[in-house]
Order: sequence, then C-alpha cells, then structure tokens
Amino acid sequence: MSKENPAITQVLTKIADYIVNPAIGLMFALALIFFLYGVFEYFVKSNDPTARVTGSQHILWGLVGMVIMFGAYGIINIIKGTIGV
Repeated sequence: MSKENPAITQVLTKIADYIVNPAIGLMFALALIFFLYGVFEYFVKSNDPTARVTGSQHILWGLVGMVIMFGAYGIINIIKGTIGV
C-alpha cells in the first residue's frame, strides 16, 4: 500500500502539461508540414518521376510521424490515467 505524494503528482502534471504535450504538438505539426510538403511536391512536380518518388516518400514519412505522435499522446494519457495524474 502506497500513499500518493501530492508534490510528485503536481510536478508530473506540470511536466506533462508544460513540456511533454507542447513538444508532442510541435512534432505533430512538423510531421503535418512534412506531409503537406510531400503532397505539394508530388502534384506540382508530377512530370518528374524522381520528384514524384521523393514526394511520395515525404507523404509516407509525414504520416508515420503523425501516427507516432498520436500514439505517444495516447500512451501518455493512459499512463496519466493509470497513476492518477
């Protein structure tokens, strides 16, 4: 049986609210920009096969980045809910 320490809970909450969540939001935004750049590159340079391949790779990795950031946000919320923060 352990007692929760309100000071530790408060520190963890502030770290999550002021550092981790904004960092995840920033990385999600960067992945979205990377994705949109890939879409732009894919359609604007559609005559160049090399640019289309590069654009499709940017699209793929932008999506992968967004999925990872979404998953990280979900995992953090599960942990917060589990420990009661």
